[in-house]
Amino acid sequence: MPAPPLALGTEVATLSTRGGRRRRTMNEINMVPFIDVMLVLLIIFMVSAPLITTGVVDLPSVGRSKQQPEHVIQVIVGTDERLKLKLDQLEPEALPLNRLAERVKKAQGSDRNSPVVISADKNVKYEAVVKVMDVLQTAGVARVGLAVKSGAAAP
Repeated sequence: MPAPPLALGTEVATLSTRGGRRRRTMNEINMVPFIDVMLVLLIIFMVSAPLITTGVVDLPSVGRSKQQPEHVIQVIVGTDERLKLKLDQLEPEALPLNRLAERVKKAQGSDRNSPVVISADKNVKYEAVVKVMDVLQTAGVARVGLAVKSGAAAP
């Protein structure tokens, strides 16, 4: 039997006359398979997350050395990022970055193993300290370290 004509103004739906039954098309998405896939992915990530190895950084501990070296060259980076070179107990002298390597090499003299310590104010940009370290490294200075304040750690 043919389908009856639809009246004007009603929704148009696909009608099927298979087996004598009328069937409307589905205009909804079934969310159950989507949720199943998401749950499986969640379980996979939860199981695999503890198995991923994270990068381990072995940081040095801060402590006092048993014996202070007799000859220490100290490069001081001020809050205005100006450099000063302090040799042993003498007064620090100001110098530009381009002369730093030359003065440190001259201060080391024949002992190329004497330590160079960089002391920077805590408000100085990290970039300024790295520049000083880079200049010293490219000049071939072997022992370069950073001065730290011992005591209670800042939050």
